[in-house]
Amino acid sequence: MNTSTQEIFLEPADSDRLQNLCGPMDSHITVLEKRLGLEINRRENRFKLIGKTFIVNAAIKLLRDLYIETAPIKGRIPEVDVEMIHLAIKESGILDQAKDHTPDYGKSVNIQTKRGLIKPRTPNQATYISNILTHDIIFGIGPAGTGKTYLAVAAAVDALEKQEIRRILLTRPAVEAGEKLGFLPGDLAQKVDPYLRPLYDALFEMLGFEKVEKLMERNVIEVAPLAYMRGRTLNDAFIILDESQNTTPEQMKMFLTRIGFNSKAVITGDITQIDLPKHQKSGLRHAIDVLSQLDELSFNFFQSEDVVRHPVVARIVTAYELWDEKERQDQETMKRKRQEIMQRSTQSESIIETNVESKNE
Repeated sequence: MNTSTQEIFLEPADSDRLQNLCGPMDSHITVLEKRLGLEINRRENRFKLIGKTFIVNAAIKLLRDLYIETAPIKGRIPEVDVEMIHLAIKESGILDQAKDHTPDYGKSVNIQTKRGLIKPRTPNQATYISNILTHDIIFGIGPAGTGKTYLAVAAAVDALEKQEIRRILLTRPAVEAGEKLGFLPGDLAQKVDPYLRPLYDALFEMLGFEKVEKLMERNVIEVAPLAYMRGRTLNDAFIILDESQNTTPEQMKMFLTRIGFNSKAVITGDITQIDLPKHQKSGLRHAIDVLSQLDELSFNFFQSEDVVRHPVVARIVTAYELWDEKERQDQETMKRKRQEIMQRSTQSESIIETNVESKNE
């Protein structure tokens, strides 16, 4: 692989912007070096990059794009943090050894938040957003941190602001890992409320606390446990069912049949983290089996490569996937061995019976 050394100057030279970009003691530069496998030397606004040619070229564009992000807005320089560096690397596609950046599929979802513009950062996320825009029922299935719920909330907010829908409804089943809701104070809504916090947080980030509170007071945004969905027909709504792996098949059927005219439903879940009793089948697994052949529905499957949280999360997800695959293979091997033992035992018994019959004759 060809290597190269290139120098760039980030203009205009601004010590505050450069300090924000590079981080305390150039910690952000260190992150770039470790994750991209190259060397970056800096002196004021001059950067010298040494490494594989296509990585150097991509890193130069990455640095310039990040520097643009530090441009003052109303006299204030936006903060660049480590999370933004990781997300920029993910979006650039450098780690996939691709010269081109991930295509900007997110133009149809244009939500400005305190963290910046919300848009897909991986091809799978891009396909997911595209399917949300073109289907009425969409399944987002995959491990934690892949943006399933966050992007769905973004699409819902976008549809509400464009007046394509009249309300947003967020729901999830009242099941959590190792928890007993009956021991918590309050009615069912109050018991479930803490578990709906990720949905609240996404809304607060996208719309701001005050606006969300006003919309909730007017029931334009409704957050409720799945048990409250029975008997309702939801028209002109964007409905998101989160943690759907913890629904039963009956609950999933009930939810899917709530959808009315001009409504869209996004169902998200992770089939590797089912918290139902062992004898109870997951409604999400059942829906995949029953509905996967329907063209009107879209099933989107995310992988560990789509994780956009801290980079170690992707490695954790991959490690669990490899462990689960090894256990499955070990179980299959043990099953084959038991079958072979039983087969040999049956053959031995048959031989003995034949010999006994021969002697008796």
